Amino acid sequence: MSIRLLAGLVAVSIPFAAQADSLWVGKFNETDTAIPAPWKIEHLDQRVPPTQYAARQWDGVAAIEAKAKKSMALLGRTLTVDLKKTPILCWQWRIDAPVSSADMTRKSGDDYAARVYLTFAVPPDQLSFGTRTKLRLARSIYGSQVPDAALNYVWDNRNPIGTLQDNAYTDRARMLVLRSGTGQAGTWVQERRNILTDFHRAFGEISGELRGLAIASDTDNTGEEAHAGFADFRFVETEDACPITKN
Repeated sequence: MSIRLLAGLVAVSIPFAAQADSLWVGKFNETDTAIPAPWKIEHLDQRVPPTQYAARQWDGVAAIEAKAKKSMALLGRTLTVDLKKTPILCWQWRIDAPVSSADMTRKSGDDYAARVYLTFAVPPDQLSFGTRTKLRLARSIYGSQVPDAALNYVWDNRNPIGTLQDNAYTDRARMLVLRSGTGQAGTWVQERRNILTDFHRAFGEISGELRGLAIASDTDNTGEEAHAGFADFRFVETEDACPITKN
């Protein structure tokens, strides 16, 4: 994934009203295969085919299904969330199998069966001169939507859970391995992450305003195929507010 992918979250920004328990940002319809607004497919590189996305019911879960075949496209939305109030992001995802030849240290291997992206705006005075220069250059090429920082939760093929490192293309995107290998492939796996904690682990003690959320299954670099599902995205106040349940 090159920095071009970071420019893909270009839907209309919609703020959310406060809710007592969960702030839903991705609850999908099991009977309608259309992608619900404001989610939007972003096919960012016309040289490769887009990953295919559709809503479906999958083993009792209303989900987005992603099918990648030598392809890449994001399914994303912008959003406004107060992470001081609701810092925990909960969701479910699944894969048939990881991308076998992926290698997160190399551009040629920067593919994942499943990714969840979060993009952030950072105050300019908290970015170094070098970083601001790099961002200006990237935006002159890819557009103003290139974010100041991006956190990527990935389902990897080989690296240990908890691995955190720069994206192969840019240090403004950090990759955090949440699942790895085939042990849980073929089943829904539930996640809950403290976004503030993970952001500071990835970028240090700077401020970040969450601006976008996207999902993807991509195989454009390795030329492989992948099949993944994503469901039930919501922000909550504490981990207890999104208990892990069995489907």
